Amino acid sequence: MRKKDTLFIGLMLFSMFFGAGNLIFPPFLGLNAGTSYWPAIAGFIVTGVGLPFAVLAAVSLVKGGVQTIGRRVHPLFSTIFTVVVYLCIGPFLAIPRNANVAYEMGIKPLLGGKESSLFLLLFTFLFFALVYFVSLNPKKMEKYMGRWITPVLLLAMIVLCIAGFIHLHSSLQKPSFNYSKGAFFKGFIDGYSTMDALAALAFGIVILTTIQQKGVKDRKQLTRYTLASSLVAGTALALVYVALGLIGARMASTGTYASGTEILTAASTLFLGQQGKWLLGLIFTLACFSSVVGLTSACGQYFSALVPKASYKGITLTVAIVGFLFSNLGLEQILKVSVPFLGMAYPLTIVLIVLTFFHRSFRGSKHVYRGAMFFTGISAIASGLKDFGISLGTLSSALDMLPLSAYGLGWITPAIFGILIGASYRFIEAKLFPGKDNGINVS
Repeated sequence: MRKKDTLFIGLMLFSMFFGAGNLIFPPFLGLNAGTSYWPAIAGFIVTGVGLPFAVLAAVSLVKGGVQTIGRRVHPLFSTIFTVVVYLCIGPFLAIPRNANVAYEMGIKPLLGGKESSLFLLLFTFLFFALVYFVSLNPKKMEKYMGRWITPVLLLAMIVLCIAGFIHLHSSLQKPSFNYSKGAFFKGFIDGYSTMDALAALAFGIVILTTIQQKGVKDRKQLTRYTLASSLVAGTALALVYVALGLIGARMASTGTYASGTEILTAASTLFLGQQGKWLLGLIFTLACFSSVVGLTSACGQYFSALVPKASYKGITLTVAIVGFLFSNLGLEQILKVSVPFLGMAYPLTIVLIVLTFFHRSFRGSKHVYRGAMFFTGISAIASGLKDFGISLGTLSSALDMLPLSAYGLGWITPAIFGILIGASYRFIEAKLFPGKDNGINVS
């Protein structure tokens, strides 16, 4: 595969990842982090860039991708976990969130206060009709997104960021309470909101398919080109996050803002006047559109393989229709559901991917996988339910006492405990029943 192909696949991957959350969360982090900006953005990049590409690397290393990784725990866990991830980063959460943000930032500011649910309905109908059209042919996604959409998106981002650095010279403000201590850990948790680690579980199949269409079949070569493309996308994402975060941090001196969208709207108007609104609308629309196309295609490829009787075309149409319906619920309702869900899904994903890289060191014992998933799951689900306003009484109180729980990382201790329990069980079983399988799977 040529270096040019690697570059364009990397740009395609960037456009697939770079959606609503990637735009609105970094400036809001910068606004609140203030003088704690650098450790906060470092934590954000770990989960917003490092973790998604660790997921892609893990998926490329294992034949069968995320389903094979999940089967190391249990076949039923693999199916349930993968289906839930695809549905949530697909038609139930990420897709409608992107479509709604595209409307909020690309269309709504241009309506002159004439807000109406009818405008949202018309916009999302056209939006998803175009998404469906582009998603119909996955082979041309690299051309549409890597060669056309992403260069325009990056150019618009560069113009916005340069304008910001020219106009904003104020010093960073005092950090808000949440960032005054443990800014790195707060940024780490904020990175969950991009949903990119979960999206990477889905995008893995799209990237591998695109690389295979270039004639690459060898597993090691697939991993190599996946990592090279990921480096292109990851570098671009990290640079954009830092730039957007700095704009948010320096905008703190110009007023009070309730969200990243408000920051970017005010900033673009301050920098470029009325033209700034058009530029920002273009950025959000392109970013959200390309992300939704990537997610729709990933869902189509996965579910058409999971259910042989279902066609790729039929799945993508269904995803587009469901995404259209959910996007008309409104952004506030979508975000209200997504935050607690991410608090439950991310710890399981992180632990599963970490174990994948150390798979051979514990000989792929299913006991290690199951112990880690069980105890991580208890902590993560309890935390997510707490975010929904549901307390589990004594269990919730006990989990709140765990190390790092104040930073939203209380699941780390149960995960380590589960790994140790699983490893101990395998060791004891091996001693008592030396001829038994002992839960070993080195595949």
